[in-house]
Amino acid sequence: MVSDGWARGPFGVDYEQRVDFPALRAGRLARARHAMAAAGVDALLVWKDENVRYLTSLRPQLIAGKSGLLNGALLTSDEVVLFTSGGDTDRARDTMPWVAEVHPIPILEEAGLVAYFVDRVLRPVLERKGLVRGRVGTDLASFALHEALRERVPQVRWSDGDAVMQRARRVKLPEEVALLEEATAMAEAVTQAALDAIRPGVREVEVAAEAMRALYRLGGEYAHVTTPFVASGERMSPPTRLSTDKLIRHGDLVFVDIGCMWNGYFADVGRTIVCGEPSRDQRRIYRAVYEAHRAGLEAMRPGVTNREVADRIRAEARRHGLEEHFLTLFIGHGIGVGSNEPPYVGEVFPDAEEVVLEPGMVFAMEPLIWVPGVQGGGGVRLEDMVLVTETGPRVLCRLPYDARLLG
Repeated sequence: MVSDGWARGPFGVDYEQRVDFPALRAGRLARARHAMAAAGVDALLVWKDENVRYLTSLRPQLIAGKSGLLNGALLTSDEVVLFTSGGDTDRARDTMPWVAEVHPIPILEEAGLVAYFVDRVLRPVLERKGLVRGRVGTDLASFALHEALRERVPQVRWSDGDAVMQRARRVKLPEEVALLEEATAMAEAVTQAALDAIRPGVREVEVAAEAMRALYRLGGEYAHVTTPFVASGERMSPPTRLSTDKLIRHGDLVFVDIGCMWNGYFADVGRTIVCGEPSRDQRRIYRAVYEAHRAGLEAMRPGVTNREVADRIRAEARRHGLEEHFLTLFIGHGIGVGSNEPPYVGEVFPDAEEVVLEPGMVFAMEPLIWVPGVQGGGGVRLEDMVLVTETGPRVLCRLPYDARLLG
């Protein structure tokens, strides 16, 4: 397995070792089973897209608004069973020999179909696996599915399986790091395509379109955000986290946050640039965000907590007199097969978990400060992917920052 800090290319080739996908799948299952054992869980029944991908490598057709209703997986101590939307079943059976069983299921929305799934598909599997009196963790269920599970397999002790999966996914395998490095290279190209399209008279949606063209041209699966985020000028004060029909004008700050998902792994890269020449206020805000962001990246070391990293970022913003101007959102988040996943850095809501950083954790760090009343917009975010290593942080992104705004 090669993971030496750079993206070698996304293709399978005969002249060098790249990602060993069987080893990746075996490693992920071992992590999940270890987390199961630690939690005292006999099996996991998962429905979240990222958890199904992690356990089975299923790349499904995704239907808007149906996440968690189309595909599921059951992980036991010795095999994986896939429950997949009927449209993907034949392909999965033909092309995924590492999955022990593949069962077609309906969209788990209509009450009768949910009952059919539990009675006729799931329960026989649980009986064969000796799990009808076991403890099974599950991660995401509609009310109809939750009630059907409780009523139709009442002897199963259902528990929180999402926390188990979060623990399994928190520290990345070397193969996962290699995939994240490749996804980051693609996300940089996607972001650069958007930045290259920015000029006066272009609409935000046109910038997003150029980015998405680059994403699909490179073989990306989809963007980090379902709604590609291109916000210009006053739409960054406060941030409008969409791409709209607004015309970009001279003097606008323009923020791009689209990213890329490749081979099941997300990269989240964001940049703010100026269209034309920046104002003094825009330079001041950009400098504050840049210095706070770099202080946070530098703090991403083993043994440091996510809370301490957030404190470093906020302290730097305070030095610039802008601590009260952060977006009401976390400052950073874990990333992997999940686009946003725990642990979070700088979560504004109480009771967020304080986590000690470990080698192998990967974060997207993204402080955003916005100031109202600035012509051309006073909102700035910078976002980079960072890997925590034994010797400190390794920033995976190479995309430069805007020198005009740093001047």
